Amino acid sequence: MGETVETVTGPIAIGQLGKTLVHEHFAFGYPGFSGDISLGAFDFQEALRVGISVAESVMAHGVKTVVDPTPNECGRNPELLQKISTETGLQIICATGYYYEGEGATPYFKFRQGLGTAEEDIYEMFIKEITDGIGTTGIKPGIIKLASSKDQITGYEKMFFKAAARVHKETGISILTHTQEGTMGPDQAKLLVEDGVNPQSIIIGHMCGNTDAAYHLKTLEWGVNIGFDRFGIQGLVGAPYDKERLITLIGLLNSGYEKQIMLSHDTVNYWMGRPPVLPEQVEKIMANWQPVYLFEEIIPKLKVAGISDETIAILFEENPKKLFLSKSSVKA
Repeated sequence: MGETVETVTGPIAIGQLGKTLVHEHFAFGYPGFSGDISLGAFDFQEALRVGISVAESVMAHGVKTVVDPTPNECGRNPELLQKISTETGLQIICATGYYYEGEGATPYFKFRQGLGTAEEDIYEMFIKEITDGIGTTGIKPGIIKLASSKDQITGYEKMFFKAAARVHKETGISILTHTQEGTMGPDQAKLLVEDGVNPQSIIIGHMCGNTDAAYHLKTLEWGVNIGFDRFGIQGLVGAPYDKERLITLIGLLNSGYEKQIMLSHDTVNYWMGRPPVLPEQVEKIMANWQPVYLFEEIIPKLKVAGISDETIAILFEENPKKLFLSKSSVKA
């Protein structure tokens, strides 16, 4: 059929995606890390070493592709991702986009918002990177990253959603989102779909931050995909425990929603700036926040609960293909 998706080493056929983790960060930093260079300078070689180790560990479990949706202002480094990919053979898809208002780098576009140009500026940024590549690298993003705040999508954030919808309708590029502390999933879906985005090309991220089945159903009814993509994160950022996530996930799978769900961890494998030092108790709770945790601990639990190998293959292989294939049905 000829459909392709951009990776950091160039376009590949959708059929080549294989087993895919849809939300992991090889490197990530909260905006402001660039001002801490005296104690937290970026070490490209160390980031590369860590990245290669992570890539090899997930590839040992059959993973062929990782989506790294690091926002533009949070340390996105397409050249690092490209080097990891060429060294290991792991296919990596990077993003274009900005983080949510509360933890993003807001002054730049807020200033432009005051001038009345911000939404058009964001649109132009997306189009330029998708068409010509990021900066001077020639590396093109394969997905747009969006994010919203806890309990609201702010006016600042809506600019990015509206610009992304416009770009999607012109290019067919897929959209991946961040929901803060398990809120605003249905609202994100509604906003994007009503703005003309093909629901199959949307994945609403971090939905496993909420264990209320009704919340998930309100999101799924828009036809979008959802991410149970923070396995291993417990006791921080409002995250529930994995045993609670599993109950919700198994219930949704048993209710026939296996074609709209994808799994991942949202790991940060190299911190831009100084890495955080967690309190001992939190560190113990977060011990499973590793990029192979799904394969070593969660999938065996799913199988014990009666989830078939066929369903697991749908989550990791078929659904990512459909996420990126869906652009073929979008009309500009």
